[in-house]
Order: sequence, then structure tokens, then C-alpha cells
Amino acid sequence: MIRRLFVAAVALSLASSMALASPTCTKEPQEKWLSEEVMKQKIGQMGFKDIKVFKRTSSWCYEIYGSNADGRKAEVYFNPVTGEIVENNVD
Repeated sequence: MIRRLFVAAVALSLASSMALASPTCTKEPQEKWLSEEVMKQKIGQMGFKDIKVFKRTSSWCYEIYGSNADGRKAEVYFNPVTGEIVENNVD
């Protein structure tokens, strides 16, 4: 019984940590990425504003924390080569 509980706890822990991991957005070399300046312009054109954080992730994405066009808080991952949204998390 204790062993089953332990296995269930470990499985739940692994599942929750995987959900927090950022997506992989590209495997293309950074020479093919849009510049940060161009990417920031694209993000603005998509309606995102009040960008608090703009960064490159270790999983090969551009990531922002800001607001979407509706003013809702958003954490968004972008493909740095195409500028397309890979994952959009809105509060």
C-alpha cells in the first residue's frame, strides 16, 4: 500500500513538472532566428502590450510575459524563426 502511494506521488510530481516545462519552438540555428527587435515588433502587431519580460528560453523560444489585446495577463512562447505562437497561456 505504501509503495503504491509512493509510486503515485512520484508520477504526479513528474507530470506536474512536465506541465511547467516550456515547449521546444525550433531546432533551427540562432542565425536563422528573427532579431529581437523584429520579434518585438511582430509581438506588438499581434496585439500584445505591456511586455514585462522578453527573453530567449533554453528550449529555443522567444518568451514574453505581458498582456494580450484584451488586457489579460499572458505568457506566450513564439517560434523565433517564423514568429508564430507556439503556446499561449492566458490568465
